[in-house]
Amino acid sequence: MSDRNDPEIPCDLLTQARFSCDEEISTLLGEKELAQLTLASIVDAVVTTDVATAITYLNPAAEELTGWNTAEAVGRGLDEVLRLLNEDEDATTLDFAPCLRHGRTVVLSENLTLLRRDGHRLTLEGHAAAIRDRNQRILGMVLVLRNVSEKKLGSLQLARAAHYDGLTGLLNRETFHRHLHAALEQVRGGTSHVLCHMDLDQFRVINDTCGHAAGDLLLEWISSLIRERVRDGDVLARLGGDELALLLTECSMAAAERIAEEIHRGLKTFRFVWRGQSFLVSISIGLVSVTGEFKDLAELLGAAEYACYLAKQKGRRRSQVYQPNDVEIRRHHGQMNWLLEIQRALDEDLFVLYWQPIQPIAQTTPGQSFFEVLLRMKGKDGVIHQPGDFLLAAERYGLMPAIDRWVVSKTLEMLLLQPRELIDQLVCCSINLSGASIGDESVLEFIEQELTRTGFPAGKICFEITETAAVSHLGMAARMIEQLSARDCRWALDDFGSGMSSYRYLRELPVHFIKIDGNIVGDLTTSPLSRAMVKSINQIAHVMGVRTIAEAVSSLAMVRELEEIGVDYVQGFFIGKPRPIRTQRPAS
Repeated sequence: MSDRNDPEIPCDLLTQARFSCDEEISTLLGEKELAQLTLASIVDAVVTTDVATAITYLNPAAEELTGWNTAEAVGRGLDEVLRLLNEDEDATTLDFAPCLRHGRTVVLSENLTLLRRDGHRLTLEGHAAAIRDRNQRILGMVLVLRNVSEKKLGSLQLARAAHYDGLTGLLNRETFHRHLHAALEQVRGGTSHVLCHMDLDQFRVINDTCGHAAGDLLLEWISSLIRERVRDGDVLARLGGDELALLLTECSMAAAERIAEEIHRGLKTFRFVWRGQSFLVSISIGLVSVTGEFKDLAELLGAAEYACYLAKQKGRRRSQVYQPNDVEIRRHHGQMNWLLEIQRALDEDLFVLYWQPIQPIAQTTPGQSFFEVLLRMKGKDGVIHQPGDFLLAAERYGLMPAIDRWVVSKTLEMLLLQPRELIDQLVCCSINLSGASIGDESVLEFIEQELTRTGFPAGKICFEITETAAVSHLGMAARMIEQLSARDCRWALDDFGSGMSSYRYLRELPVHFIKIDGNIVGDLTTSPLSRAMVKSINQIAHVMGVRTIAEAVSSLAMVRELEEIGVDYVQGFFIGKPRPIRTQRPAS
């Protein structure tokens, strides 16, 4: 018989069961502690409930998300702790029955907003899953939630950027065009709309004088001022730069003119002040009735834009209504036709280079050549068009930089085709640059790239700019002259004497030639005043070390007068008419 006190003798069944239960409890407590530590370390919010959706646990992230601590939340209903709002900001209750009854995962909508205990709103995403025991019975559910407010804000900002102008908060060009397209469809059903194209007057002056920060602030203020004066339902947009557009929906032209006048009236009392400088600000407005007569959006926009252009031409600070039969409007349509021709010429390489000789009055070295490159355009009918036919449209629609690039590139390529001995005899080839190109930084970069690409001697190239263009873009003109002069390029100031500021700005533009305006030279032999002006310009140029070229010389008598005055070079029909450039040296 065994001794009952022998330690090797097993305890009775009750004691054995107790030991086994204690061990299991210890294991379970360890697992629970581990689970809680794990949940506490999860960055997502974790909320558990019982089958009645009463809160049983919040991890620290859930406490931070909801504003409730676990001790306060346990036992409270889920709807009390997790107060949710729908897209309309109305309180909403989620249906967790599929999770609590059938064990299915419930995904929370991304459009749900959590109203925190402190009143702040957060955007949530997440899901709920059933909690089961070992026998697969549902004991409650666990919700895993994530704050996606920043993600949603980023998405909203991206969506807004796709439709709105970042500076003014107005609709952007693309979105406005969609509204305008819809308006065109509506008018075919009898609805009346009016489109307004608006340009700030003298915006460039403020931008250039005070800097882009001032220009940006001015655009913001003007946009706000206009927004206050239009009706609910009207569509205001920024098309780019200082161009704004306004679609007055379900509006007669008479009512549209009253709204335009209200905008003008608001600006009359507006003063833009920047660092002690005060500016009067005004706007030009072009109005056009949106009717089914316009074939497409481009034609409608063009009509409003040109009406605005006419308002500027007539003195600014005014409105102009588009009239289809207006003579100036018909002229504009003619410019639109030229625009298409110019674009075709650029695409199909239909521009043509001509040359015109520039001759020294005192020919010292026989055989040397100096000429100006001129531009012509071949029409679709094969006719060669003069610059006066198409350059106005090119300037109006911003195509001059593209044309100037073409001329620079083709001229350099043409010169490379000439025999070496003829290039050696070339004194200078003169190429015109427009005012738009002078104000375009990318044109300067292009010229430098072309000089490098072709390797043509830069010292044999002279760029011509008009006096008016130089004065209008004085800073950029001086920089361009300095930068290209450093590469040995030369410069000529064209049409000198045509403006009112000729002498004032001359010292700021270190040019090599002054071309005396043909309108002055043309009266040289008949007008003492013209002769005095030519003489004055020539004397001042020579004092500054600049050589002079008289334009529009049409007779031997003019040549003799110019020789007596001391002008260096002459150019005009008497010297030689413009001729097409060939791949060989043009005859003198």
